[in-house]
Amino acid sequence: MRERVQAVIDGLVESGAERGMQVAVYRGGELVVDAVAGVADPRSGRKIAPDTPIYCYSVGKTMTSAIVLMLIERGAFGHDTPVAELWPEFGAHGKGGVTVRHVLTHTAGVPAMPADATPDALGDWDGICAAIADSTLWWEPGTRLGYHAYTFGYILGEVVRRVTGKPISQVLREEVAGPLGIADEMYFGMPEPELGRVAVLEEPEEATKGFEQIPEDAPMFSTAPKAIFPTAAFGNLPQVLRADIPAGGKMTARAVARLYAALLGNVDGVRLISPERLTEITAVAVEGTDQIMGNEAAFGLGFPLGHPVTGEQTVFGWAGVGGTYAWADTATGLTAAVTKNRLSMDFSTVEAVTKAING
Repeated sequence: MRERVQAVIDGLVESGAERGMQVAVYRGGELVVDAVAGVADPRSGRKIAPDTPIYCYSVGKTMTSAIVLMLIERGAFGHDTPVAELWPEFGAHGKGGVTVRHVLTHTAGVPAMPADATPDALGDWDGICAAIADSTLWWEPGTRLGYHAYTFGYILGEVVRRVTGKPISQVLREEVAGPLGIADEMYFGMPEPELGRVAVLEEPEEATKGFEQIPEDAPMFSTAPKAIFPTAAFGNLPQVLRADIPAGGKMTARAVARLYAALLGNVDGVRLISPERLTEITAVAVEGTDQIMGNEAAFGLGFPLGHPVTGEQTVFGWAGVGGTYAWADTATGLTAAVTKNRLSMDFSTVEAVTKAING
């Protein structure tokens, strides 16, 4: 498997389809593939390495979901606990019925960020959370499915803060990344001294045109202003890399694949959730047409269900803008991650790597 994967990613970089890539695969808690190809920064020629963090956008929701599920496992709150019970201000304007389950399944009816949000504002945790708390419902909680691209992270992140008394980035480091030995390869916000390690994102011309072709009245633009739309330029901003944005994350492939392995089972003595919880979160909780993105979707508790290329329904995982993906397969026991710094509009790279993994 290792040789097949390396050959595929070498070919993708040599062809110009990709600039820099990482692929990691775990089987039964053991790292069996840790492959890299290409450069992290085309300007300097800095090579990508297994420990090079990459901003993988919504793949970072993996970390947020894992933290929330761990706290549920410990009895800190339940799936059906109202968010306002933990964060009273959130209950304003009729949002008292929104539960943790609603947020985990993107049915809360609170998908919109402040219309004036800027990259600088994303680092103002209290300001963003206050604005979300003061927002109004788009639909009755639980009645519709609609992707909560940013608010998923801020709402659950504030729930974590209210319950633990710590920022979710600290909980990530102390309760997940630290015990798994990946504290320096997985972040929400990266410390300033670490920014020189991160891969530089770029967009091929076709991706740029693809973004430009999205209609101005598309629902996604009503949930977040273009100033915080997930482009390469946005993801390279130092203030964005530093900001705790629990709807996204900066990580290596082997770090996030290791996290998924610890959701499936034991990894060097660390297991994040029980087998019973795993069964619960990977069952279909909600499915239907996404009111924001327009696609058909199915969610378990905290994770989309089904591989975006193969359609395998035993797979759960998070994809990110630009064609990155990390996942676990409950049928095979494999977990994997494809991370890269060239943003694309499809999952052709994930498809090629998945074929190499599956043989």
